This record gives sequence, C-alpha cells and structure tokens, in this order.
Amino acid sequence: MDDELRTLPRKTLINRKTLLAMIPLSERAIFNMEKRGDFPCRIVLTSRNVAWDLAEVEEWIESRKQSGEQADRPGVTAVAR
Repeated sequence: MDDELRTLPRKTLINRKTLLAMIPLSERAIFNMEKRGDFPCRIVLTSRNVAWDLAEVEEWIESRKQSGEQADRPGVTAVAR
C-alpha cells in the first residue's frame, strides 16, 4: 500500500437508517437543522443515496451534551426572575 494512502484519515459513513437510530428526531427536523447549519451536512453519494460522516455526528452529539442548553418548548413563554 502506498504510504500516502496510509496517512489519510479514514471516514466512516452512516446511512439514514443508522442516523435516525442514533438521533431521535424526525427526518424533517434533521433536514431543517442541516439547512440552518445546526447539524452536520449529508454527503450525496448518488442521486438516491446520502450518508453522514459518523465522526461529525458523534461530535455534534457530544457538543449537545456539553452545552447544557435546554431547548425552548413551543408555546411556552420564558419568565424572567
């Protein structure tokens, strides 16, 4: 094997089914988050197949865990104390 190929980082791609098993959100919610730049972008493999970089998705999960942010609930007004 060529030395150059050995030094390239390996990417693991996951399909939609695997992503949805990892992230308990709807496809539409994930799509909207991607469009806003709030979620890793999909990689278009063919005209009918997309995938996500597993490392990017895992980093996103970890960043959500570390942020401690609480999502706003629709219809609930925050009350200042």
